[in-house]
Amino acid sequence: MKISYLSTFYPFRGGIAQFNAALYREFEKTHDISAITFSRQYPNMLFPGETQYVTEKDDVDEIDSKIWLDSINPFSWLKTRKRIKKLSPDLILMKFWMPFFGPSLGASIAKQKQAKRIAILDNVIPHEKHIIDMPFTKYFLKRTDAYIVMSEKVRDDLLQLKPKAKYKLVKHPLYDHFGNKIDKIEARKTLGLDPNKKCILFFGFIREYKGLELLIQAFNQLDDSFELIIAGEVYGSFDTYDKHIEVNKNKERIHKHVKYIGDKEVPTYFSAADVCVLPYKSATQSGITSIAFHFELPMIATDVGGLKELIHHNITGEIIPEVSVDAITTGLNSFFEGDKTQTYIENIRKEKTEMTWEFLAKQILDLYASI
Repeated sequence: MKISYLSTFYPFRGGIAQFNAALYREFEKTHDISAITFSRQYPNMLFPGETQYVTEKDDVDEIDSKIWLDSINPFSWLKTRKRIKKLSPDLILMKFWMPFFGPSLGASIAKQKQAKRIAILDNVIPHEKHIIDMPFTKYFLKRTDAYIVMSEKVRDDLLQLKPKAKYKLVKHPLYDHFGNKIDKIEARKTLGLDPNKKCILFFGFIREYKGLELLIQAFNQLDDSFELIIAGEVYGSFDTYDKHIEVNKNKERIHKHVKYIGDKEVPTYFSAADVCVLPYKSATQSGITSIAFHFELPMIATDVGGLKELIHHNITGEIIPEVSVDAITTGLNSFFEGDKTQTYIENIRKEKTEMTWEFLAKQILDLYASI
């Protein structure tokens, strides 16, 4: 089968590019696949992070991609459409994670009658809403034939906008390219942590909907046996979080690593921690859960979106029943009562067997056959 995979690839960095690279490598084992990526992904003025591109800190998979699509240049959309048509793919595969890309992706795959078009949906209705969201998303959905969703929340959002949509619900595969877990004592030494404290990790891009300020306030209510690592690049300003840290009685045990965490650094953070916390105010799914599963690190998350589909309460971690400071505090204390960690780790090891790139690729091909 000939597959054209239109999405983010090298030289762009981040979880979307990592996902696409892993799935591309699985498909290339048995199919003729071509990667197509952006000449411009986000305009610089719309990108709040440090850089969109890989750096020397990243251990990246340099997928050989065709750099065709400019997200804000309609002429490139039409040109990309013509170029894809010349490739004569049987399947056009895309990853869709925010409405901003609806017009460029939708126009690029429109009128491709020779191909079936499948989108892997991270979000349908975004966390941070804008007036353009629904028109742009609906435009994209009208030009796609079927969908892979990785949470019930995304499925429900899809069916709200496209009730008769063809889809498959598949677990998010593990990000397994980060390497192996390292010794916990060595990891904590590297990060300047006390080896005898209970270590909480907040990891990933820092955005308003992820509720970091709630976790910082909850940390203020814990005793001195805890440490908190904040690791990730902030989208916007960190000033609000710094204000919460400054008045925190436990601020000396809050360790800030507010930067993009390169792939080579990831094992250190996940090996040092006892638990990864997702205090989200809203969510569909999270790639952070995939990383935590890879490193066999239990998780605590608020009961929003599709997180409880990934983190099974009292099996692979714990779900906090409400989004509040007090509930998060209670959840943190509860997690460390008794000795449940090893049981969670053993259960994670069992569930990992279903979360493979091979399985996802097979589900996509099955969906293709059903269209």
